[in-house]
Amino acid sequence: MIKKIDHIAIAVTDLDEEIKRYRDVLGLEFHGAEVVADQKVKVAFFSVGDVHIELTAPTEEDSPVGKFISKRGAGIHHIAYEVDDIGAQIKDFQAKDIKMIDSEPRIGAGNCKIVFAHPKSFSGVLVELKQK
Repeated sequence: MIKKIDHIAIAVTDLDEEIKRYRDVLGLEFHGAEVVADQKVKVAFFSVGDVHIELTAPTEEDSPVGKFISKRGAGIHHIAYEVDDIGAQIKDFQAKDIKMIDSEPRIGAGNCKIVFAHPKSFSGVLVELKQK
């Protein structure tokens, strides 16, 4: 079952510059950054109430985020929903004919289990499921 929106991810080209903008201009609380080598990205985390903003910059041009930026430019990349049981949620989505990019969870930022559902299943929006 989906519990809440965990974060909104924004693809950026210059992570350091965007960290300054989100921290110093918007005044959002900065929670740090980390590299997610498996996904070839560096991410920075901010919070706005109970929702987090994840700035995502490619560490390599051939990464999924790098390809996204090349094709569409910087901007909203995905919406992540927190779930209690990611395995059960994958099965539920598959039973409802939701096309999954991942059929098995992998480890994402913050050492959480994640999977992605294809944007074609959600009106062009990439959906991430995340289990802490």
